[in-house]
Amino acid sequence: MVAPPDNDVLWARSLQHSHNGSPGLGGVSLGVRDGEILAVTGPRGSGKTTLLHCLSGQLVPQEGEVWFNSVPVHTMGPRMREQLRRDRFGWIAADPQLVPELTTWENAALPLLLRGVSHRAAKKAATEWLERLDIGPLAKKRPHALLQAQRQRISVARALTASPTVIFADEPTASLHVTERALLLRTLTTAARSHGITVVLATHDAEIAKLADRTVALLDGRRVTTVALPAASDTEGRSACSLSV
Repeated sequence: MVAPPDNDVLWARSLQHSHNGSPGLGGVSLGVRDGEILAVTGPRGSGKTTLLHCLSGQLVPQEGEVWFNSVPVHTMGPRMREQLRRDRFGWIAADPQLVPELTTWENAALPLLLRGVSHRAAKKAATEWLERLDIGPLAKKRPHALLQAQRQRISVARALTASPTVIFADEPTASLHVTERALLLRTLTTAARSHGITVVLATHDAEIAKLADRTVALLDGRRVTTVALPAASDTEGRSACSLSV
């Protein structure tokens, strides 16, 4: 194994993975610099989610290497990878994935509570991010009483409350209207830049990709030079119209 460059917080080489015989990744390599916002773009089914799962340790690639701060993630056991995700990574999915029995602030504070942070300190940190996301007054409500956009803001607050090194955002605005998309992405990218958090953002939306410092394009599980994406105002799920390898 060859160690990754010192300035890359994440580094992957020749990632190969398939799902029930269908290719997910076909030899993808990339590096993500510390504090960078990287957009992974491509149409649905291009391998974006599989790549994020491999980079975050949720999925062990069948072939290839994943490194985090010069530590090999691909050789870690399940317990070490779980600890890495809990302590160093944040995750924002297209669906908020909240715990229905917990209140808004408890959901946002959950990563800290799982680390053993005191109830008081965890609540304070969570409340601060909920206020920044304009949902502070909803702190005692449970997910079933909230709108989809409000639930997604909680998932963003949860990721930021944990003070992660890296946040992985997998189509985080897919279920939101254009106005809500803009507010959520502005909050996430501004917070990441001000706190030095690296963000790996998977999207098939050209407007969202523009918020990133750099873009990596995927098509059929492989890196390509460019791939045309629909803008937010275009028909949902519209396929790419042009590409070059």
